[in-house]
Amino acid sequence: MKSVVVVVALAAVLAAAPVYAQVDQAKPVPTPAPAAPAVPAAQAPATPPEPKPFPQGAKIGFVVMQRIVGESADGRVASTRIQALQQKKAAELNEKNKQLQGMQQKLEKEGAVMSPAASGDLQKQVEKLNLEVQRFTQDAQAELQELQQELQGEFQAKLNPVLQQVATDMGLHFVFDAEQAGLVWADSSVDITADVIRRFDASSGKPAPKPAAPTKPPGK
Repeated sequence: MKSVVVVVALAAVLAAAPVYAQVDQAKPVPTPAPAAPAVPAAQAPATPPEPKPFPQGAKIGFVVMQRIVGESADGRVASTRIQALQQKKAAELNEKNKQLQGMQQKLEKEGAVMSPAASGDLQKQVEKLNLEVQRFTQDAQAELQELQQELQGEFQAKLNPVLQQVATDMGLHFVFDAEQAGLVWADSSVDITADVIRRFDASSGKPAPKPAAPTKPPGK
């Protein structure tokens, strides 16, 4: 009986996006600056080599799971959901940190001229909000991890039958994940990644989300 050995790498791709680190509660979360636009190369891009035909009689193949996750419709949809949640939580956390910083600055500037009761009340508000920020950060991390695990399970459940079918159609005994199997070299002709992506997208029946439009440089 033929068997298929698969290691799903969806979690690795999703986890590659920024994860919430412990934030300095006295400062707002900085907004990352947009990346500088790429400068077009002077020469024309090299034409990628033609893929080698799959060797007749081969019994072992490999896939690049990062490509399947990054290029397949289901993988890109999952990545989009993760990014949307990250952006939402980051915006909320940034707003809370702005409030906290404002209260701390007020306490530093006006605390000396406030009455002891007013100063003490403001100090309690700062401590309460500081605790809320810490708890929000922890909850956001847990929510993100939960969504990652959910999407990984769904992705694996959909992908495994496709991998098995492609391997069966090609008469393969094993399919390895090139990034997890410890391969140091393999003939590119036994790379079935593109075949799996095509079959996977055909089985899902959904188009991949369109990539976001590039941001125009300031002043243009």
